[in-house]
Amino acid sequence: MDLGYTVLAAADGPEALRLLDNGHPVDLLFTDVVLPSGLDGRRLAHEAQARRPGLKVLFTTGYTRNAIVHNGRLDAGVELISKPFTSEALALKVRAILDR
Repeated sequence: MDLGYTVLAAADGPEALRLLDNGHPVDLLFTDVVLPSGLDGRRLAHEAQARRPGLKVLFTTGYTRNAIVHNGRLDAGVELISKPFTSEALALKVRAILDR
């Protein structure tokens, strides 16, 4: 499904941060909570927002228990789409976040 967005893909958190450091325009960081290379999605989001204040973040995970869900509740200000998700669900979630 082509949603009309330009997507920059990174293999891991450090690569994503390099993309941000290279000045690429980014409106939304979409990241898994669990990432390779020792930098988890939560830390990636923190580092990315330090570089780009106001950067919007959408997390995804296939795990019900993780660093952003506690007793069935998300931490304040956290946006999450659980795996598996449909292209339509992702499109709606992304649009809602970008429109805020």
